Amino acid sequence: MGWSLRTLILTMVLVGCGGGASDVLPIGFVNQTRHSVAELWTIWKTAQQSLAKKIDLNPLQRSLPGVAADIRPGDSRVLRQAPHQIRVARAPDVASGTLFGATGVLRTDPTGLIACPQPCNVRYAAAFSKYDLRLTKYAESWEFEGDFSTILEYEFENQILSGLGYNMKWR
Repeated sequence: MGWSLRTLILTMVLVGCGGGASDVLPIGFVNQTRHSVAELWTIWKTAQQSLAKKIDLNPLQRSLPGVAADIRPGDSRVLRQAPHQIRVARAPDVASGTLFGATGVLRTDPTGLIACPQPCNVRYAAAFSKYDLRLTKYAESWEFEGDFSTILEYEFENQILSGLGYNMKWR
């Protein structure tokens, strides 16, 4: 009996109980797009390169009058950030009637927008990221538009900055 208990305790010490490196998810994407994983990696690397040059912390806030830009020098740590099972998925565009009823904004279908869950600064957006859920979603109509890469690059920048502890309030 004593040997079994000792073995169990030693195994728990060596293997660990819910802490340390075993909590880190594998590197990669949960790809729920119509694009290849290689394409997602290319966009991720572009986001890293952009943030290594400069970091814009308040592009959304600058839509308000009189707000100065909060642009920081690039951060080389971004080049070491990797996606740990970030789910990248499309979502159906919000219908134009729903958008008009909620905001008074008139757009034709497809609207290119999806509902942005709280605590978003906006009600509807082309894409959004939830950092705690490792999730990036975008409006389905952008899937094969030229701006798809740009939209995902911005959201991947957000994922990277969040992982480094930057304030994401106005991103």
